[in-house]
Amino acid sequence: MAVRRVVPNIRSRAPGESREFYGLLGFEEVMDHGWIVTLASPTAPAAQVSVMTGDATAPVTPDLSVEVDDVDAAYAVMRARGAEIVHPLRDEEWGVRRFFVRDPDGRVVNVLAHR
Repeated sequence: MAVRRVVPNIRSRAPGESREFYGLLGFEEVMDHGWIVTLASPTAPAAQVSVMTGDATAPVTPDLSVEVDDVDAAYAVMRARGAEIVHPLRDEEWGVRRFFVRDPDGRVVNVLAHR
């Protein structure tokens, strides 16, 4: 299993203002689902930040997203280790397969792969 990218998820009550703020640092919008906006560097596209009002299909808002090349293998590893699965493995309508797991410090990590 390999990590493809890591994206901090920032919960915001004012996503438009957050988008504008990160735009001042050179980020550009690459995805907008209404409840989550992902911004990326135009010169280093893997350098990203997501701004969220909340998660549309999960019970909690993740703190961090980790894209891997094999999400099913990551899920199996986390379950075998007894990690707390916060949101079960599932296919989302926007083209990702994902699950949420809680890290040792209580942060919620969205582990995903694009289908």
